[in-house]
Amino acid sequence: MLKRKALDRFEDWFRYRTKQALLVTGARQVGKTYLVREFARSHWDNVVEINLYENTAAAKALSSATSSRELFMRLTAFVDAPMVPGKTVVFLDEVQECKEAVTAIKFLMERQDFDYVLSGSMLGVELKGLTSAPVGYLSTLKMYPLDFEEFAWANGVSPEILEEVRSCFREARPVDAFIHQRMEELFHRYLICGGMPDPVQAFVRTDNVSQVRLLQEAIVGQYRYDISKYAGSRARVVRRIFDLMPSEISRQDKRFVVSDVEGDSHFNRYDNDFMWLTDANVALPAYNVTEPRYPLATNLESSKFKLFSSDVGILTYQCGMDVVRDLLVDRPDINYGALYENVVAQELTCHGFDLAYFKNRAIGELDFVVQTRNRVVPIEVKSGKVYRRHSALTKALETENYGIERAIVLHEGNVERDGRILYLPAYMAMCLEPGL
Repeated sequence: MLKRKALDRFEDWFRYRTKQALLVTGARQVGKTYLVREFARSHWDNVVEINLYENTAAAKALSSATSSRELFMRLTAFVDAPMVPGKTVVFLDEVQECKEAVTAIKFLMERQDFDYVLSGSMLGVELKGLTSAPVGYLSTLKMYPLDFEEFAWANGVSPEILEEVRSCFREARPVDAFIHQRMEELFHRYLICGGMPDPVQAFVRTDNVSQVRLLQEAIVGQYRYDISKYAGSRARVVRRIFDLMPSEISRQDKRFVVSDVEGDSHFNRYDNDFMWLTDANVALPAYNVTEPRYPLATNLESSKFKLFSSDVGILTYQCGMDVVRDLLVDRPDINYGALYENVVAQELTCHGFDLAYFKNRAIGELDFVVQTRNRVVPIEVKSGKVYRRHSALTKALETENYGIERAIVLHEGNVERDGRILYLPAYMAMCLEPGL
């Protein structure tokens, strides 16, 4: 079983739950169902599971119930395991197929006889039309692909090694050369494999890149199927945006150019299509800010954004096998900036940051700007050997009214400090947490 950080949050919910059910969201194939099952088996004597995607009769029956009593009666009709009050959890999987079940959880929780865990992959899309959200009766937890630290756990990196890396981060001192090389090699593998559990397990078990890519191909196929099923009349455009993501991320400025979608430059026409991918947790949006000043939320420009993949392994798969081969031989003439930035976007997102970047004509572009401790910290990502060349970052630091006290450059080398700039190995993105 892969060690997942989400399990600690499951435990927090279980420890402090009162009348709240647990709702687990996230992209398809990030490991929601497996982790819920393992968690449930270790905390309740009886586990009742209904998959509302596979059991269409159950989904239809629950969605048409007209009262809480009728809902509970119909639920028990599809149960094939004992339901002992106080010792049973009911796991409703793929609840996007029955939005009414999410609304009705309030009435089921008020009975106080069973615990409930709900899970679904398209909830950001499907629950937008929810008319009555059960406020106070749902504790929502979003799962992501394995982050780099979880990937390191899966590959047998010891807690002592990871703690040493964190200690070097906190103290701004170089990592031991042997450890640094090991972590860099693992980071390059993460660029290929990504964090989806099935490819990760195959990679750890076999080192077979072809098998990893077959599993990634299946996930991409599932995403495209979901777009066709759930995106309705806009499915063709959403699919076009999804297919364009690798080329758009690889652009020099990495901003998504709206006119590339169908030759139409009007953003508003496609606003909902871009948001569909982010609501489905397939993509991660990073919005431009007019100034890198605290608070960032007041400076966001919703029409200017970058769109990152929710998993760097899926992005690398979409880029093609040549990119994988180049990564394996570590070609020095290749710019992997898009992949590196995608990993940083993933790490920042799953660690609780809102993604933002800054770009204007006078300063240039800062890859990311994050808000922490009432301050803004710029983060630059350099995949090449020339990592001290960052004119935009230098200009931003010299602009007094921005109030930037320090900055971070993630690169291929070891830890260095130069005035207000801290240079960190790219794998230390795993250390970037709120309060850094």
